[in-house]
Amino acid sequence: MNIIRKIFSKSRSLEDGIFFDTIREILGFDPKTIEYYKKAFTHRSSNRQDEKGNAINFERLEFLGDAMLSAVIAAYLFSKAPAGDEGYLTKMRSKIVSREHLNELGKDLNLVQFIESKVPLQHFGENIHGNIFESLVGAIYLDRGYEYCEKFIQKRVVVPYVDIARLEGKVISYKSLIIEWCQKEKRQFHYDIFEDNGIDGQRLFGVKLSIDDKVIAKARATSKKKAEEKASQRAYFAFQEKIDNK
Repeated sequence: MNIIRKIFSKSRSLEDGIFFDTIREILGFDPKTIEYYKKAFTHRSSNRQDEKGNAINFERLEFLGDAMLSAVIAAYLFSKAPAGDEGYLTKMRSKIVSREHLNELGKDLNLVQFIESKVPLQHFGENIHGNIFESLVGAIYLDRGYEYCEKFIQKRVVVPYVDIARLEGKVISYKSLIIEWCQKEKRQFHYDIFEDNGIDGQRLFGVKLSIDDKVIAKARATSKKKAEEKASQRAYFAFQEKIDNK
């Protein structure tokens, strides 16, 4: 096997050899078809196409990887949480495969180092890390099938990060938590959103969260969604004792 690997390594370019070795280290096994992994890191800005004119980029692999992650994590939770009902299992899976968590996984593996793009890396948003992680999972499935895909997810996601007891107490959306609590308690709530040019003309969105006609929290962020989430988090801490006791 080592002799074959050495011969194969010599037949590749130096750049391909470095890529192959680094990917093998991340995966924990040898890739069979390295082209899947190259595609997993190709951004649409590269404008690459195959011989049939189909776009070559990571977006379809990202879709596939998302599905594989959900399937593997669902099977794991089904096995490890036999008392959990459908709602519990769905919530727990959402926490494990949340965008925030996937971004952390992509960062930990430094996957952006492989991206082929005409866009400077500093122009990408935070979600690029999670998107690339999902596309890598998709590439593994095409290259080696479900079994290897499951092994990789177990090694890189489940073993180092999944603690069911800790995840049970993790909040993935403060806005959803506040809305759910207000509805249960029959409290009136509304988010007032306004644009704010902020410092140096940067476009920001301000949010005031009112509960029972009283402003409970305010926040500013670069998007409406982020501002609402930040205001909701502050409201949660203001009502934490009441919310947690429900």
